[in-house]
This record gives sequence, structure tokens and C-alpha cells, in this order.
Amino acid sequence: MEQKYSTVNGEIAIDFPGDGNYNQAPLHSSTFDQVQRSTFAIENQQPNEQIHPDKKTNVKKRRTSIEWIKKYFLEGQALTSTQTQALEALDVNAPWHERLIVKHRRLVGVAIPFIFFQVIWWSCAIKYNFWSLFPDRFFISITMIFGSMIAGMTSEGGGAVAFPVMTLAFGIAPAVARDFSLMIQSCGMTAAAFTIFWMRVQLEWHSIIFCSLGGIVGMAIGLEFIDPNLTPPQKKIGFVCAWFSFAFALFLLNLYHKRKTYKTIPDFKLWKMIVLLLTGFLGGIFSAIAGSGVDICSFSILTLLFRVSEKTATPTSVVLMAGNTVVGFYWRQVIQQAVSADAYYYLAVCIPIVVLGAPLGSVIGSHFHRQALAGLIYVLDTVALISAYAIVPLTKALIGASVGIIAFGFVFFGLITYAGQKIMEEIEKGNEELQQMQINSEEEAKEKGMKPAANKNLNNKREGSGKEKYEVHKLDTLLEA
Repeated sequence: MEQKYSTVNGEIAIDFPGDGNYNQAPLHSSTFDQVQRSTFAIENQQPNEQIHPDKKTNVKKRRTSIEWIKKYFLEGQALTSTQTQALEALDVNAPWHERLIVKHRRLVGVAIPFIFFQVIWWSCAIKYNFWSLFPDRFFISITMIFGSMIAGMTSEGGGAVAFPVMTLAFGIAPAVARDFSLMIQSCGMTAAAFTIFWMRVQLEWHSIIFCSLGGIVGMAIGLEFIDPNLTPPQKKIGFVCAWFSFAFALFLLNLYHKRKTYKTIPDFKLWKMIVLLLTGFLGGIFSAIAGSGVDICSFSILTLLFRVSEKTATPTSVVLMAGNTVVGFYWRQVIQQAVSADAYYYLAVCIPIVVLGAPLGSVIGSHFHRQALAGLIYVLDTVALISAYAIVPLTKALIGASVGIIAFGFVFFGLITYAGQKIMEEIEKGNEELQQMQINSEEEAKEKGMKPAANKNLNNKREGSGKEKYEVHKLDTLLEA
């Protein structure tokens, strides 16, 4: 019997001639080849309704709706090894407060910042009568219900929603929208960052440290020298065009569904530190203009260049934006003393909402599959771009500038993606060479009848950290094979 092999979506399909029935009729005399066929037929029998004549049989089963939802929206959190070990070691007879802190850590992480900000806000609302502000500004409160959730779930902070909505939909001055974005995120993103720390979600600390340092400088320079020289339409169009080009680059990258990703930046070196500093600097300038930027810049470099998983890059960007917005708020209020009263009024009607929405969004987003998180970014940036072209009065110069920004963004992010692919190939090549060296060392030791030094080193590391144990176990598996 002739077998034809082909691939469908990466799976091997086997095409058999005939009527699709693999059962063999009884034979008077069985040759060796016929016995092989009969054995294959018995082992690969399927229900009749699943067998179709003259069609390829795909090994991979189609997911049900429930399986699809579980994969993309209930994948589970990427926690640090400390929290993972604490959950595994939790005794069923442990005191209630210990079970609450370990098993229900996420609920406690949302409740603590929520209660803290609510106590402060309600005391101020009663003292200064915040209720009178809602009738004329309730639309911002409704906007930030969605904005705060998206801020906690994705790499795009609340400013990425508030700035385009306020400037494009409601015609609010970009300076006021920018100040409000910085102020509201200094509350909401800080609450979300606390929840992320409390839940011990996996973070990329190199990015947090060095992008924060670069972001402080970029924020100051952007507020003092760059933002005053841009017109409101330039700010609106420039913001949406730059991040649409990034979303498109991320979309192209994620067409490869099984691409290799890392939890943190692999093989961290000096040049990677410099890249993160420059990323933070550029992101600080964007934040100074539109109230959001360092989070998206960090996310783009981590995912496109260093191939860090979106499940790590997203909470990392939330923590980064929390610190950067505090710096921006401080600079605008204390150094420049230029925050308008309108920005404070908008802040007053949104604080009780965002301090719940942003942490809750972080908890929900931490369970999403990385492709689901990326999908949210595609939708947000595309909607913002279309809205900007529909609402902003366009001139020939502005259209040319927007097309130029998008084209430059495509090239820039495309080059970053290409560089990231080359870096990943070099890392994987180095890992393969190291594994091969270990295997060769094992084989040579067996020939000489002595224990290799590599195994001694591995045995010495067995009591190390969780990451080391995982690497040792993985290497042991390779050596045994």
C-alpha cells in the first residue's frame, strides 16, 4: 500500500489510497507485508464518521470553543519561582492568614491599593465636594473604566487611551490631556504596579532599572524643549502613527505562532544595557508629549529585539510607566508649576475608578496568552489611527508627516525585528554548542571509565535556585538521551 506524506499547518498528514477503510479482509495466506498492513490498520482504526475517503487525515484535532478560550484567556500567570514554590509547599492545615496571603494573593494585591486610594479620595471628596464635578465630566469617568482596564492588561498605559479620546473625541487641549494622563497613571499604574509586585508576576528587571533611568532624562528634556515646539495636530497624529507602525511590526512577528520567546533578556551584556537606556530616553520624550510612551518603547524592544514573551513584557511596561508618570507629574507641578485646574478636575472624577480598574486589569491580563495580549494592541492602535484621520483637520504637510512617520516606523521596527532574529539564532547556536560539548564530555568520560567534571559541577548546583534546578534537569535529560 502506497503512503503519501504531506504537511498541513506543521502537522504530518498521511494519504492512503482506497475507500478510506483501513480494515483488511481475511486473507488465506499472509505475507510479511500483509501482516504489517493489518497491524497498522488495527492500531490506527478510527470511528467511521471521522474517516473520509480520498482526504488527508490530520493528526492535530481542532480545538473546541472551550479549549480555545482556555488557551488564550485562561493560560495562567507567569510567576516568579519564589511564589511558585510557596504555592506548591502550602500546607492545607496552615493558618487562615497564611492561606489567604499565598493562595489568594491576587485578591489581596488588588484590595490593598484600592483601599488605600479610596480612603484618601473619599476624605478629600467629602471635604472639597467633588460631587459637583461629575455632571460636566462624567464622560471621562466612563472612558477611564475601559482605559484603566486596558492599562493594566496591556503595554499601553491609560494615557494611550485617555490622550487620543480626550483630544480626538472631546476636543480637549493636548497639554491638558497629557497632564491628566500623567496624573491619573501616577495613581492607577502605581496601584497596578503594587499588585504586580504583590502577586510576584515575572518581570524583566534589567528593563525596569535602565529604562527608568533613561526615561527620567527623556521626560525632563521632552517637557522643557520638545513639547513646547509641537502643535496640537502634530502631537495627535505623531502619537497614533508611531504606535500603529509598532503594532503592525508586532503583528508580522506573531504570524509565526510557535516562535521562540524568553522569560527575561537572555545573555545580558553591556550593549543591551545601552539599548535599554536609549529606549527609556526615547520613551520619556514620548511620555512628555502624549502622557504615554516609555511603556510601549520598552515593550517593543523587549518583544521585537530581545524576544521576551509578552507575558513578561506587559507587566514590566506597567511598572515602568508607573515610575515614569510620577516623574512627569512631579516635573509639571513642582518644577514647571504648569498643571491646569481642568487636569485636576478630570483627575478627581477618575481616581476611584482607575485604582480598581488598573490592578484588576493586571490580574486578568496576567492569565492571557501572549498572542491575546498582542491582539489587544493591534486593535487599540488601529482604532486610534483611524479615529485620528477621521477627526483631526488634515493638511498636506500633516498627511505627508504622518505617512513619513508610518513608513519610518515600518522600517525601524522591521530592522529591530530582523536584528532580534539574528540575536536569537546566535543564542540558540551557542546553547546547542554547549549542550553538544556536555554530551561529548559524557561520552569521552564513559570511554575512559571516569565521571566527567561536568556532572560534578551539575551535582554541586542541584541545591541552587529554581532556575538553576530547571537548567540542570534539562541538561540531565539531554545527557541521558
